[in-house]
Amino acid sequence: MNTRQNAPTIHVHQGDLPDNIQFTGSVAIDTETQGLILQRDRLCVIQLSAGDGVAHLVQFPNADYDAPNLRRIISDTSLTKIFHFARFDVAILRRYLGVICSPVYCTKIASKLVRTYTDKHGLKDLCHEFLGVDLSKAQQSSDWAASDLSPDQQAYAANDVLYLHRLMDRLEVILEREKRQELAAACFAFLPVRAELDIAGWADVDIFHH
Repeated sequence: MNTRQNAPTIHVHQGDLPDNIQFTGSVAIDTETQGLILQRDRLCVIQLSAGDGVAHLVQFPNADYDAPNLRRIISDTSLTKIFHFARFDVAILRRYLGVICSPVYCTKIASKLVRTYTDKHGLKDLCHEFLGVDLSKAQQSSDWAASDLSPDQQAYAANDVLYLHRLMDRLEVILEREKRQELAAACFAFLPVRAELDIAGWADVDIFHH
């Protein structure tokens, strides 16, 4: 299996994307936070990629989330926003940027719908199986609020978006084969509502349960 990876191009920005950064059709997005508790842990970094080997990392070291260019991109309904575990990212973007993220594609949901032969649905697992890429998760737990991101942090953050377009393409083939595309689309469409429930306090409550 070929595990060689071309070095990506990583651009780090402060507080927002530059005016000249544009995306067409779709954009891969991920976030880094101080932790995984939505009501406690603040947004620190947003990563974006067009799937072309280039990653844009936007830092928020001072917790200033004005970011008009990011808001425009994330709220653009002509762009499909590709995530891995979109539930958390959509909620954190809603909470800190105040934007509703739609339409959405989640590679983790797609994986769970078609890769029923395994319980391993992490980004690392998908990249290894479908792309022959072995990702390092060494920086998963690190200080993302630091004023300067280390080269290892930058590489880790970039990897979270660089492969999502290719994973989506591979998963779409299997969703079509298994006739689960409509089910996946319905799950994706519900994600902004799921995010609102998480923010409002129903994160661990199954409101559909008896």
